[in-house]
Amino acid sequence: MFQPDNPTPTWSVSTMQRVAAKPPTLAAAALRYANLGIPVFPCVPGGKQPLTSNGFHDATSVARIVHTWWQRTPDANIGLPTGAPTGVLVVDVDVHAGGSGFAAFERARAEGFGDAWAWLVRTPSGGLHAYYPNVRGQEQRSWQVPSAHVDFRGDGGYVIAPPSRISVDGAMRSYHVIAVAAHAAKPIDAVELRRFLEPPRQAPALPPPGMAAAGCRPDALARTVALTPEGGRNHALFWASCRMAENGLSHADAMSWLVPAAQYAGLSDREIETTVNSAFRIASRLGPGSRPGPTPASEGIHL
Repeated sequence: MFQPDNPTPTWSVSTMQRVAAKPPTLAAAALRYANLGIPVFPCVPGGKQPLTSNGFHDATSVARIVHTWWQRTPDANIGLPTGAPTGVLVVDVDVHAGGSGFAAFERARAEGFGDAWAWLVRTPSGGLHAYYPNVRGQEQRSWQVPSAHVDFRGDGGYVIAPPSRISVDGAMRSYHVIAVAAHAAKPIDAVELRRFLEPPRQAPALPPPGMAAAGCRPDALARTVALTPEGGRNHALFWASCRMAENGLSHADAMSWLVPAAQYAGLSDREIETTVNSAFRIASRLGPGSRPGPTPASEGIHL
């Protein structure tokens, strides 16, 4: 359970500067957080994994407990729960081999999502933690948008706080404050930010009807593929490809229907091409009028 001395942590735009102004040790920084009523918990030196059995649920601002933790592990990093326990929300802009979240974050800020941060922290990987005040009584759960390389740390999450250090490519690098807002900080609407970063997918634009052979409706087959959830997508694509092949559609016509539908379902271009090609090879060996491939439950649709 969280054990704050002060149920309302005394965050302000100067708090992070006071806490992270190059204290002599991580232990001293942890105590500064605690003395401001901000619950913290220890994480492994040079890493992010909690050292306590219940992770961020053990966070406390009781100075005696914090002192004991860091006396036991002086180089422990400082874990900071986000959301209601500390009164802060954090947008985590990732930078890694797979990409950078800075472009997505800047687009969001330009549209008014997250432009009123309280302070910015440079992370050891070169990414960014943008801190915002929380709205008392309003729950905003943590989430991730891997495609945008942006995460949100709210209720149910935590961050590693300055001046903690992480090992990156064999070198120890610190979290450090790079900016404190001159403007009035405002809470962020995490739901709207996520919707901006990850808009609801639109149904695929399918080719117009007119190429169907007798007894075959490629629009319905493509729709079935598009709406099949993960776990059955390849099965549905193979089945639909077989149905088109057996009814005389050309490979090119089948691809024009099935590629956008399968992309919408979440399959990669390579998976789509491989599956459709396999279905057409089998259909060509079996000959016209054959029924290659399994029949899914979705074939209850009248095609």
